Amino acid sequence: MTAAEYNSCAEHYSDGVYRFILKNIKDDDTAKDIVQESYVRMWERVKEISYEKAKSYLFTTAYHTMIDHIRKNQRLTSMEGTYDSKYQDHNTFNDLKEIINEAVAKLPEIQRTVILLRDYEGYAYDEIGEITGLNESQVKVYIFRARAFLKQYIGSLDMVL
Repeated sequence: MTAAEYNSCAEHYSDGVYRFILKNIKDDDTAKDIVQESYVRMWERVKEISYEKAKSYLFTTAYHTMIDHIRKNQRLTSMEGTYDSKYQDHNTFNDLKEIINEAVAKLPEIQRTVILLRDYEGYAYDEIGEITGLNESQVKVYIFRARAFLKQYIGSLDMVL
């Protein structure tokens, strides 16, 4: 890949990678750091990556960098004084977007990742598998389970609202 192609990747894919990471991390500065780290890693391997595979490489690298960050923070965070939001079910919601974001946040990490890649970013099943390291059938199962949970969660809120 040439420097011009690299710059083109930065121009076209930065926003999508950032949105994907931000939906998972929910911290603006951390998401920016992960995106920047992904571009640094791509630059280090710019000679080995073809322009056609750059988008997939970026999302894969960002995903793995995010997982590394989450694991590192889990080891460093002490459990004293932490609050687990899964024990609180009496939230008030102002709009549908908040409800959906709350429901997506309750998904297990892998289900949240595949549903965001499929429904928010529009990736095909095989591309999601390439990014996450899963095979296509595993991706389909995780997406099915995530959608079933979201349907049940949002459906149960309809009865309350």
